[in-house]
Amino acid sequence: MAEIIQRDGTWAFDGSTLRITPGRHRSVSLFRQTNGEVSVPLEAVAGIALAPDRRRGCLRLRLREGADPLLRATGGRLPDAADPYRLSVAADRCGVAEYVAEEIRRALLLDRIPREPTRTYLLPGPPVPVSVRSSDGTVSFDGAQVRIDWADTSDRVKRATGPRIVGLGALARVEWLPNSGSGDGFLRFVTREAPSCGPPPEKDPYALDLWGSARRDLLTALIATAVTARLPHPSAGSGDPEAPSAAKAPGTTETPGAAEAPRTRAGARRPLPTAVRRPAGHHDVLLRRLRELGELHRGGVLTDEEFARTKAAVLRCF
Repeated sequence: MAEIIQRDGTWAFDGSTLRITPGRHRSVSLFRQTNGEVSVPLEAVAGIALAPDRRRGCLRLRLREGADPLLRATGGRLPDAADPYRLSVAADRCGVAEYVAEEIRRALLLDRIPREPTRTYLLPGPPVPVSVRSSDGTVSFDGAQVRIDWADTSDRVKRATGPRIVGLGALARVEWLPNSGSGDGFLRFVTREAPSCGPPPEKDPYALDLWGSARRDLLTALIATAVTARLPHPSAGSGDPEAPSAAKAPGTTETPGAAEAPRTRAGARRPLPTAVRRPAGHHDVLLRRLRELGELHRGGVLTDEEFARTKAAVLRCF
């Protein structure tokens, strides 16, 4: 187990999954705290890097395109503080962060994880039902339909239409733009009947106008992600005959967005790894890994407790 614990959160990698747990400090964003723990399978990872600084470092995880409905729904527009795939690292713990990053890089090489875009979501969206109260009203999603209840401050055109209910099958896509504080944002549900641009968000009965608290309005990204995860994957419309079909309706036994076993270049299925695989000559790898840990311990990068725990984890793997 390779693990780093910081005020911002905890990253723990067991060889097949990276578990990202947000910190409980008040400085951690409301979005990350509400989103909770994120489990990232190794198959979804494209790379990882540590950007050191004189005062702090930043551990950054890159996911394969198409693997995560959160990145698909937000389009990379989440503020850095709300990004679950960034970890602020204290300067004296950058050595531990680099060790975690190196363990993930080695696992990617051993398991030969491709960097090409995925054809299905490898991470699930937020669990449903999910509900968020925004500046323009309350939006909820139960896995089958979206419901919007307008606030007293909503435009009279919206309030005149009453609560808006849209079934998942009627949706073409979700559009989301955060409220930056200097400009309004919106959450729009685009239906198949009217896929073109509609009226401005403040008057669109299928959109929430995000103009209030930027911190709370950011939570609407959870709704956008939950819906996106249950819509057909972008690759479903690519014309690829092997592209996955639309997600099954709620109540079926298959989890929407479940990971598909990756293929080799010959096209055969390769089973999803459940643990770090032992390559040929793994005894030499073990000795080299132990020597590296010893060097980190002697250099003061790892504490006695961290060294003992990490050494035990390495021995278990081998």
